[in-house]
Amino acid sequence: MTDLDATTLRDAYDRQLRPDVPNPVPDGVTVERDGPLTRIVGLDHRGFLTYRDLGGLTGDELDALIVRQRELFRARGEAVEWKLFGHDQPADLADRLRAAGFVPEDPETVVVGAIAPLAAAVPVLPDGVRLREVADRADLDRIAAMLTEVSGADRSHLADGLAREIAADPQSVTVVLAEAGETVVAAGWVRYVPDTGFATFWGGSTRPQWRRRGVYRALVTHRARLAAQRDRTLAQVDALPTSRPILERLGFVPVTTTTPYVYTP
Repeated sequence: MTDLDATTLRDAYDRQLRPDVPNPVPDGVTVERDGPLTRIVGLDHRGFLTYRDLGGLTGDELDALIVRQRELFRARGEAVEWKLFGHDQPADLADRLRAAGFVPEDPETVVVGAIAPLAAAVPVLPDGVRLREVADRADLDRIAAMLTEVSGADRSHLADGLAREIAADPQSVTVVLAEAGETVVAAGWVRYVPDTGFATFWGGSTRPQWRRRGVYRALVTHRARLAAQRDRTLAQVDALPTSRPILERLGFVPVTTTTPYVYTP
């Protein structure tokens, strides 16, 4: 696809990437259908609710679907995330989630870009920094520790999730870390979504003292080159405000927003 019109890209995103279900499904993960909703349990530190659309549900029927998820996870004693997109219908869905006890976290911008121009560049890193593709649990734990330090929140669960993904299909995901000596400077991973033209980029967090030195951009470029080798044509990122300007300069196009609505028992 060469047309980078935002509406066309959003349609491709909705059609190819939603609902966001792991493929293959890692051991210990359960995927269940509840009407138009797909419920994923065991993939991360909290459950996940995803869908392409809600099939026109409104009013009491929609409220019942939302409450059913809340009560299921209340019984499990586990938090759950409903991933709400800015263009989801009905328009009052966010209000109905809040009324049911779901709390919004920080919104992100969904951006989509063409792989080919990204992959044509060569990653440029600061002196002393190298990129390395990793799969060993020790490296995944180092990445999770860095992410915990940078974010100020426990990210140890990411090592568990990535390890399960790699065990289920080592060809479905590549984890890349940037390191200076023994220090993890930044890290990100790329998923090659089966039966689509998409690769999706995740992570990308960089230690504050290494920001504005091209590390994040190099991670994006390296992952784009990996995606091009697997014949992917589009890259997608849920972009934080810190990364969105960089990604837009690289040619990514904002197509919608996404906000995690989380219920915690």
